[in-house]
Amino acid sequence: MSNYDFERVSVLLAEDSPFIRSLLVNSLKVLGVGNVYAVEDGGDAIHFMNRVKNEPMRVGVQSIDIIMSNWDMHPVDGMMLLRWVRRHKDSVDRFVPFVLITSYTEPERVLEARELGVTEILAKPFTVNNIAEKLISIIERPRQFVHTKDYFGPDRRRRKVPHDGPERRKLTDKSEGVEIIRG
Repeated sequence: MSNYDFERVSVLLAEDSPFIRSLLVNSLKVLGVGNVYAVEDGGDAIHFMNRVKNEPMRVGVQSIDIIMSNWDMHPVDGMMLLRWVRRHKDSVDRFVPFVLITSYTEPERVLEARELGVTEILAKPFTVNNIAEKLISIIERPRQFVHTKDYFGPDRRRRKVPHDGPERRKLTDKSEGVEIIRG
């Protein structure tokens, strides 16, 4: 594992299963995460983030550093929460790293989450080491955010692949409908 000190990290966890929620909270605590706030679904997560924004002293936290959410919940699932975080005008922090927890790991499902701006996907079943890997990935390999007419979220390119043609995407502040947001 790592030698990271996660004591100052705040994680908002949205998970409807009491058993999995407890498992995740305990795993995050074992990793040394200082503040874990667990809610039952995406709607509760939105409500909690709004409370953090409007009354941080009452909630006991100034900001959420990472959101972890189950995909399949009712009434507000993880994808609806992700959509709200990345696209809604009232979103508290559009740049917050978002880890989607799911057993839906088929390529088309992963692509769907990627297109909505997910940062990482944690596949079920998972281990404490898998959770640590996601946290470390967020810290060691942060990605700049991209804003186009169809997408807002972390840069979807993870690998540097040689490209023979001209570079169509310029890394400037604004260029041909693509805006690179340096965070």
